[in-house]
Amino acid sequence: MVSLWPELGRLVMEVTDLYSTPQGSYNEQMFKGLDFVIAEARSFGIKLILSFANNYDSFGGKQQYVNWARSRGQYLSSDDDFFRHPVVKGYFKNHIKTVLYRYNSFTGIHYKDDPTIMAWELMNEPRCTSDSSGRTIQAWIAEMASFVKTIDRNHLLEAGLEGFYGPSTPQRNSLNPGLKIGTDFIANNRIPGIDFATVHAYPDQWLSSSNDQNQLSFLNNWLDTHIQDAQNILRKPILIAEFGKSWKDPGFSTYQRDLLFNTVYYKIYSSAKRGGAAAGGLFWQLLTEGMDNFRDGYEIILGQPSSTANVIAQQAHKLYQIRKIFSRMRNVERWKRARAARARRGHWRGGNRGKRVGN
Repeated sequence: MVSLWPELGRLVMEVTDLYSTPQGSYNEQMFKGLDFVIAEARSFGIKLILSFANNYDSFGGKQQYVNWARSRGQYLSSDDDFFRHPVVKGYFKNHIKTVLYRYNSFTGIHYKDDPTIMAWELMNEPRCTSDSSGRTIQAWIAEMASFVKTIDRNHLLEAGLEGFYGPSTPQRNSLNPGLKIGTDFIANNRIPGIDFATVHAYPDQWLSSSNDQNQLSFLNNWLDTHIQDAQNILRKPILIAEFGKSWKDPGFSTYQRDLLFNTVYYKIYSSAKRGGAAAGGLFWQLLTEGMDNFRDGYEIILGQPSSTANVIAQQAHKLYQIRKIFSRMRNVERWKRARAARARRGHWRGGNRGKRVGN
């Protein structure tokens, strides 16, 4: 089954900025703000992916948990102890539990029961550079995925991976852009409880010394391989969860950004139209007027004239058409099953007509 949704932008809400110090205390006004976002998304038919944490310092990140543990007298040698130390993992599990059991003050629905939330993300771009073997991240994802599913089996779950290959597929490691961050695309996504895979694509960052042509060639290989592996090895859908090109890049042109977007979108469309693993793409990042503090070079502001906005709109329309086709196919299959069931019932009744039933 392929799930398709409009390609508007990456709408992934990180919920790590909800708490205030000390650990375990939450900013109720911030939480009500998230309540409102979910309620508004519901009214417009938008599905959300909510991320429990960030790898980086923005919005708290894993460093905040480590700092809380240190303030309680725990010895931690690095921020990577977020993935290892039982006290820190306990803090994170309490955070997950608080979010899942949150009662939305606008909708009256607990987050764990809210259909507006399409999926949870364990962490945005988890990285553990102190263990390139991948064992630390593997164990952490397994533990946290199991924990989430004990509370919430209503929602999909993904790990938040960038897609770097690891020790389980050494033949794929040459595709990586020279980064060793302790994740393993295949092994991590095979973990029970992880429902779909994710991949990010930032060739302008990862291959910053390379030209646009080489970056585009990398992107083609990167996406082709991940979509194939998701379909043939993982047998799970894959979401291109982040991609973009920054206007801060030397020699930036809108044409090159549109070319990158079209490349990503073509890969998704080609897979989706044949019922393949690619399930959608979310560019980084969608902003609106007045959000200048969030601009990082990758922003797309749909209210401003832009050829890139047209590329996005065209892709949304194409995937919407595919979704309608798949919907009709499902309806036809349901009709056939219902017709067959009626025929079987009619045959059974006809076969027993005039016969004595029972003793």
